[in-house]
Amino acid sequence: MTRRVLVLGGTGFVGRSLCEQLVRAGWKVTVPTRRMTHARVVQHMPGLDVLPANVHDAAELLRLLPGHDAVVNLVAILHGNAAAFERAHVALPRQLALACQTTGVRRLVHVSALGADDQGPSMYQRSKAAGEAVLRAAGLELTLLRPSVIFGANDRFLNLFARLQAVFPLMPLAGAHTRFQPVWVEDVARAVVACLHQPHTVGQTIECAGPDVLTLAELAQLAGRHGSRARPVLPLPLGLGRLQAALMELGPGEPMMSRDNVDSMRVDNVASGGLPGLSSLGIASASVFAVAPAY
Repeated sequence: MTRRVLVLGGTGFVGRSLCEQLVRAGWKVTVPTRRMTHARVVQHMPGLDVLPANVHDAAELLRLLPGHDAVVNLVAILHGNAAAFERAHVALPRQLALACQTTGVRRLVHVSALGADDQGPSMYQRSKAAGEAVLRAAGLELTLLRPSVIFGANDRFLNLFARLQAVFPLMPLAGAHTRFQPVWVEDVARAVVACLHQPHTVGQTIECAGPDVLTLAELAQLAGRHGSRARPVLPLPLGLGRLQAALMELGPGEPMMSRDNVDSMRVDNVASGGLPGLSSLGIASASVFAVAPAY
């Protein structure tokens, strides 16, 4: 019997890799989107349906869920004010939980973030923790995944550093000494598929982190070496970094860095070691040194 999964955020960076892997694994996939032009990256996949819908609308969720065996929630934002983080990371999970309870779709895999903490220094971290709490309280068959910073061929992380170093002779960097444990996008997608296939993951929180622990400065220089060239890194105090980010926020469009991003870097973004990791799903995580040359 073919299983059906609804993927919220399926046209995004992680969503594209996940949809490919779900289709290969034999799942029928539904991807709702408000902007059908964004669906071009997935709509050619066999067994995948793209539907116009606003997943932030509770009535739309109730319309979408019936007929599916599971839901994956990938919706997240990196920049915004308190209201935007609340809407994406707390209100949507709350509406999704209610829709799952109403329609009887019990299985949910929710991609949160490493560092989710209701006492965390950033709105991003606190809102991610609040979203987790909402879902835990809903009584669903829930698995939480907490990835560190995710890298891949089209990421907005290492590619950003590569582009900046192609233009500027020096890299002023707030949080230069903050440690990260970058995880490959394909490994995060594999983790989601594995959780859908492995019932014992219900009730678990799984940390998705790669084998390498690197500072932000080291990651920036790695990106530079595989982009154009590595520039010298100038570490900035977090206070000065927040000022730099505030100026970036004044520009048009989504900023390269926000003050909330800088606040997140007050704490390391590495696996705690107290929760299951990718190895518990049978995944040998890829090293950023093995994958980064594709940039």
